[in-house]
Amino acid sequence: MAYRFEEGDSGGGVPVGLLKAGAAVVLNTSNTQQARELEAFGDPLEALWHRCIFELCGVRVFHRRMFGVIVTSTLQQRLSWIEEAQALCRRVFAP
Repeated sequence: MAYRFEEGDSGGGVPVGLLKAGAAVVLNTSNTQQARELEAFGDPLEALWHRCIFELCGVRVFHRRMFGVIVTSTLQQRLSWIEEAQALCRRVFAP
């Protein structure tokens, strides 16, 4: 269980997050240019992961990185993304 409602709340109130994680990182991939993605869709994944999942469950520190365009990327670009993801995780989850 990742959250609960206060005693007597029928589920219409504000949930109390129960996850013990201090931080979360989400790495997404895309085959759409970022400018087009933002123009066409905004950034619904940011809102979903941040507000609707982690914040709701009690995780206050959240980082998300979208990598793309995957389908036309080179091996060097993909290796660079892996290095970037590792560095992000080291920063966020540093002891």
